[in-house]
Amino acid sequence: MLFTLLALAALPGGNALLLRDNVGRLPALGWNSWNAYHCDVDESKIMAAANQVVKLGLKDVGYEYINIDDCWSVKSGRNRTTQEIIPDPIRFPSGISGTAKKIHALGLKIGIYSSAGTGTCAGYPASMDYEALDAATFANWGIDYLKYDNCFVPQEWNDQYSACVPELSGGPYPNGTCPNLANPAPEGYDWSESNSTKRYNIMRDALLAQNRTIQYAVCNWGLAGVNSWGNGTASSWRSTGDIEQNWGRTVEILNMNSFALNSVDFWGHNDADMLEVGNGELTDAECRSHFAFWAAMKSPLIVGTDLSVLKKSLVDVLKNKFLLAFNQDDVFGKPATPYKWGTNPDWTFNATNPAEYWSGKSKEGTLVLAFNSLSANATTEIKWSEVPELKGGDRWMVTDIWSGKSLGCVKGGINETVQSHDTVGYMIGEQCGKGYMRIKNRPQ
Repeated sequence: MLFTLLALAALPGGNALLLRDNVGRLPALGWNSWNAYHCDVDESKIMAAANQVVKLGLKDVGYEYINIDDCWSVKSGRNRTTQEIIPDPIRFPSGISGTAKKIHALGLKIGIYSSAGTGTCAGYPASMDYEALDAATFANWGIDYLKYDNCFVPQEWNDQYSACVPELSGGPYPNGTCPNLANPAPEGYDWSESNSTKRYNIMRDALLAQNRTIQYAVCNWGLAGVNSWGNGTASSWRSTGDIEQNWGRTVEILNMNSFALNSVDFWGHNDADMLEVGNGELTDAECRSHFAFWAAMKSPLIVGTDLSVLKKSLVDVLKNKFLLAFNQDDVFGKPATPYKWGTNPDWTFNATNPAEYWSGKSKEGTLVLAFNSLSANATTEIKWSEVPELKGGDRWMVTDIWSGKSLGCVKGGINETVQSHDTVGYMIGEQCGKGYMRIKNRPQ
């Protein structure tokens, strides 16, 4: 534990926690039970999902965690003798350790859920005051990942101050100010000293004390200035409240995260919440945009749908090689970020029409996304001269990320009509064209 705590990398958002075997260096890829099944979860559903991850080829492209969310234990309480959480014997007849063995036999990893309070969000036993015991129990069961929620926090553990959360206040404000914020933190307040940080760090230290590497995912809903301390505590941290199975909430989270990406890099990832691809009222176009931006923001990509009925076109979205390569790039850790808002003036906080033009550097080239936030078809205009990574070049080799087709050497940029709520994307490779070649080959 001491070695891990000392192995910290300085990043813009703070120190980053380094785990053995590069666990947590890149965003996690996997599946979680909650968005598909909520509390109706059992071993058969977990194993069915795990087998589908293998069958559909998701394992082959990097998805590895099969995460059990809330409601997996006996609700009435802990074992009276050992104080351990008791897996529900009806839902998990072989125990969580038995399920873990089956998942590991598939070459996958297993995740579990708890909360940094006296109960989970569904009212099951949680880990406050039992962190060391639960961490040891999870390790003994063979757990590889812990999602740690934020429900039923005792009053004495409340934070002294309130943080400005754009989701609750209507937008980001200069100098950290927030209108109508009750008991705001003084200017320059160090949120790493807050009770929230202390609560989550207790479980961090308990996990690090085990002889098993367990990736730690903080789920405190973007509160307590988590962007400033999250990467010293966990591999990822939730940056907003929960996602829902509709477009309005999805695009609202995209908007909020567009202002909260400075702390993202290797070893620390801003979690935009689990994927709703295939769920609810989301259209195929909306699913493409949802996945494209979660991947581009380097959020963990945790699928949350019934994989047995997910149609092939959406499986293909989840397996998109260009977006997964960007999300999992081992050379460039920074996410894509907006370079132009489009419908609105730059830096406009708008829950329905967020930033529409994004770019980011990868070892394969520059990823450029153009998003139509409107309710009707619209023309997007990508100009190479506006893309920060492409300054100084007028001709580039271009590949369409959805079709995989090379568009060849493209001059100036691309104009394309995009259907409502859809996103077009391109991987921009090398500069090209006769003019570029003359300069490139000019005698020195």
